[in-house]
Amino acid sequence: MPLTQAESVIKNIIREIGQECAAHGEIVSETLVAFMVKAVVLDPGNGFNMDRTLMKSDVQKLVKFCVARLLDSKNPSLDTIKMQVYFDMNYTSREEFLEEHHRVLESRLSSVSREITDNRACVREELESLYRKIVSYVLLRSGLGSPTDIKTVREATAALQSVFPQAELGTFLTLGKKDKECQLKELTMIVTGIRLFNRDCGKGGEGIDDLPAILHEAIPATTQHIDSQLQIAQDQAYRYTAILEKVMKNPLMNKELQPYMLKEALYNVRQYEIFLQIILSDIITCAQEVEMMRRQLGAQLELLKMTVKSKTAVPTSQVFPIFIALASLWTSFQDETVLISVLSNLTTHLEPFLGTHELLFPEKMIQGFLDDVTVKTDVCRIKEHIGNPTIGILKYKDNYYTFNTRDAAYSFAENPEHYINLIKEKAKKNAELIQLLELHQQFETLVPYSQMRDIDKHYIKPITMCESSTQTDTHILSPTIVRSYEWNEWELRRKAIKLANLRQKITHSVQTDLSHMRRENSSQVYPCKDASTQSKRESSTRVPKPQIYIAGLRGGQNKTPCGIKVNLTRAIDET
Repeated sequence: MPLTQAESVIKNIIREIGQECAAHGEIVSETLVAFMVKAVVLDPGNGFNMDRTLMKSDVQKLVKFCVARLLDSKNPSLDTIKMQVYFDMNYTSREEFLEEHHRVLESRLSSVSREITDNRACVREELESLYRKIVSYVLLRSGLGSPTDIKTVREATAALQSVFPQAELGTFLTLGKKDKECQLKELTMIVTGIRLFNRDCGKGGEGIDDLPAILHEAIPATTQHIDSQLQIAQDQAYRYTAILEKVMKNPLMNKELQPYMLKEALYNVRQYEIFLQIILSDIITCAQEVEMMRRQLGAQLELLKMTVKSKTAVPTSQVFPIFIALASLWTSFQDETVLISVLSNLTTHLEPFLGTHELLFPEKMIQGFLDDVTVKTDVCRIKEHIGNPTIGILKYKDNYYTFNTRDAAYSFAENPEHYINLIKEKAKKNAELIQLLELHQQFETLVPYSQMRDIDKHYIKPITMCESSTQTDTHILSPTIVRSYEWNEWELRRKAIKLANLRQKITHSVQTDLSHMRRENSSQVYPCKDASTQSKRESSTRVPKPQIYIAGLRGGQNKTPCGIKVNLTRAIDET
């Protein structure tokens, strides 16, 4: 089956399982469903063949098994898988978390920064609005107070005006986009340092929380809570282990107790213990970082006090680096505060995955099975089975193995693949063991999401898709085109002749529509008045009637007639 077709089939299976669970009132994530699908397929007891394509009946069978396991509310194995999936999707290392946290902050400030860097203010009102935006940006980036608090805004404005007066906005607007962004970040750190120094001197600090004191109280409280939860989990694991050892020695107890269910409960509490130890280790690292930063903060404040002591003016080259160092330390305090909060919430959200213990194994039942049984801690077991130094360490296929007895070492050395395969087959039946025992090399397709970046390229990686959008700034760099450049020699000659002709020209000044508002003009006009004109008049003329006679037409004494034309028309002036 092609890869794209296989992906489509898997997505449809995951979607169908999610819909079936939702129909029964159980909302499950796609990540959990995907892990459960792989766990069900790996279990040899379910009868799925990994070497052939799944038929329609196989898909229906797979969906049925997955839904049944996901809806089983009394299954410690399911709780362990849910815990593992939740932890993998929500926990990251300290470095990755801080990097992602800073990236999110930058993305949130990008719109505010763009409004400032793309601004083309000219008039006074626009410049004042731009300066207020810079103050808001400084407050948002520093995280010291709200931009809507009047006292905080006044304090930040005063600090900003001391290092960047509003008169310098003209120079700021002439900078390039990258230079503007760098200057905004630098101004933020300087203003932050000034406000922190004023707070320490008792002259300001409106809206600034005492983060060192908050962390000094929060870290011990969080550590104490995790220690108590860790101790409870370890005690429970010790008792489960003691009961399982008792059952192995007395098989008749299988009727009274379900050993496989108790083992799954043991896997659950052991996984919880491991996650708590990881979180506790990060919190201890936070405590060490905070203690170091507290000493550095005190030293920087003392240095700044000595620098500005009894001086009316201090060179910026001396105090600005100290202000920037103070701001950097405070940013680190903010990072540690967020990290402690995330780790504390993560610990709280892991506790619900232990809910089946009290339901399946009440305290009264556990105490009954612990009669005449010595509960040993892990420390005691390590001391008992520290092993003879002569047993040594066995290396097999780039892996190292240790043993608690000489017989166990001999048995493993005779057939290592047999015991390794036994572990692999056990993990197929209980998929939660793959992460608990870190068997990811044997099961490449079940690598946790948080560890994917550390796995070799030949391992199968999950396909992640998301909707995203990008925006490209128009003309990021200033244009470098020389508009006056001409490659044509004849064009250059034409311009030269034109310039030569201008030497004999006289300069005239004119007033245009675009420039007439630049100076005051006055003109005098006559007001309009009512008037009338005569365009024509009625008149008539009389033209004389033409009167023309011809005499002699009738003839006379002469035999030949001779006509005479007589004009009797009167003249015009006589009419």
